[in-house]
Amino acid sequence: MEGKGVIIRGWAPQVLILDHEATGAFVTHCGWNSTLEGITAGKPMVTWPVFAEQFYNEKLVTEVLKTGVAVGVKEWVLEADEKRSRARELGETARKAVEKGGSSCSDLNALIEELRCYRP
Repeated sequence: MEGKGVIIRGWAPQVLILDHEATGAFVTHCGWNSTLEGITAGKPMVTWPVFAEQFYNEKLVTEVLKTGVAVGVKEWVLEADEKRSRARELGETARKAVEKGGSSCSDLNALIEELRCYRP
């Protein structure tokens, strides 16, 4: 697909993609397998660790091998439960807003009624 990018949903043949000449760099979470695959493919890496040993692997890539740059968090923090809980709450609020009687539903109905006033 010359001149175009490709989006792959689901499983992708990562090693084949990394080995392709069109691949210029590798954004990685720094899992050990992905780190080794990026190193073996000879690709510079954009590191984005999430937890566990990924932070050590990031240091290997960015500070020891000097083949990558860091963009993610610097340490594993236990915010995930709080963020998941907050995201669930916001999702529920959004769902309620569009249900009959919810704020978005009411606002839309009010707009429709107002526009009807201008109807000839």
